[in-house]
Amino acid sequence: MASKVFRPRLNLNHVTFQGNNNQAQSHSFGQVFLHKKTGVSSSRQSVVAAEAAAMAEETTPKTGNSALSHFWREVQGSNNWENLVEPLHPLLRKEIIRYGEFVAACYKAFDLDPTSKRHLHCKYGRSRMLNEVGMEDCGYTVTKYIYATPDINIPMQNEASRGYWIGYVAVSSDESTVKSLGRRDLLIAFRGTVTNHEWVTNLMSSLTPARLDPNNPNPDVKVESGFLSLYTSDETKGKFGLESCREQLLSEVSRLLNKHKVENLSITLAGHSMGSALALLLAYDIAELGLNKTDHETVPITVFSFGGPRVGNPSFKQRCEELGVKVMRIVNVNDPITKLPGMFLNENFRVLGGRYELPWISCSCYAQVGVELVMDFFNVQNPSCVHDLETYISLLKCPTKTLHTQKEGFDNLLNRARELIFSARSLKSICL
Repeated sequence: MASKVFRPRLNLNHVTFQGNNNQAQSHSFGQVFLHKKTGVSSSRQSVVAAEAAAMAEETTPKTGNSALSHFWREVQGSNNWENLVEPLHPLLRKEIIRYGEFVAACYKAFDLDPTSKRHLHCKYGRSRMLNEVGMEDCGYTVTKYIYATPDINIPMQNEASRGYWIGYVAVSSDESTVKSLGRRDLLIAFRGTVTNHEWVTNLMSSLTPARLDPNNPNPDVKVESGFLSLYTSDETKGKFGLESCREQLLSEVSRLLNKHKVENLSITLAGHSMGSALALLLAYDIAELGLNKTDHETVPITVFSFGGPRVGNPSFKQRCEELGVKVMRIVNVNDPITKLPGMFLNENFRVLGGRYELPWISCSCYAQVGVELVMDFFNVQNPSCVHDLETYISLLKCPTKTLHTQKEGFDNLLNRARELIFSARSLKSICL
């Protein structure tokens, strides 16, 4: 039986508004649209963003700053975020933003200067990375950097086919932070696609059996081959014999779980774009192997996905749900990446005409996992903002602004999305 999915729509359209300096500024924001399913069709209820925020405030526990410590399991999705997304609960919104900023730190710290000795690696050492990107008060300590090796043998300018810095593992270390969170949080954050090798990896859109658990190699559970390759490929032929992204992660997660096994724990994975796919693969992997099971509890696993693509087939989705992996997908309806792979063969085509089940679809199509928080924003002057992580975060930060919306230019955005999709297909045909 399919899990219940809530899909509120935050309609954040391009607008112009007055800033504090009385100069016109360009921003993407608008109204909140909440979808409610009926027996016949979906209806749309439109409310001003300020009203939605006020409604959410009424449901907030009146316990001050300590509210999250008593409410964290629900915010992490223990009840699939029921009654928290319609309207969007302020504590959940705050946590989504917080984890989004941990992902944004990956981009801020990633060195793209081809003349730098740290090119395609982190600019800073582990002990000062969060401080350098302006998160010195976050209460977390980075314990390990994570590298991924694209299994692509295509020569590209300024890029060698080797391991690139993809993200980091951190743990809530400040005791006041642990107290306010209500538990010790193990965090894994992944950046999105940046290098050319990673773009090619993203275009390897065929489904392949995951087979991550040697004791239960379920051939029906399939994931996108490019994401799986990036997750499992190593650099054994390299100078330092770099382990695969998977081996690095499982080793560090196991170490931290064992170190803090007597405490209340949570495992939170957050990623943007391709990083969302890696976060979901890791979450599934940890749960499938049972690494999150301690002597006194099963540690909850939650994924916060920003602008993430589909990762696996319906059997993968079903298995994630059986294992208790909770996924909150924050998506922009205008973001083409969230519709890939499986633009045509996806969860919406499993039943033909609402009557006939197509059994082969379960193995050959893609399916989204988890609960969606659907945003709707674009900027005519900057179409690329539809996938920009900072845009996602900045719009989530200001839900109480009531702004005049500007509808013109939507057709231009759709045309741009079509161009992006066509370009991706063309590149795939060239590379394969």
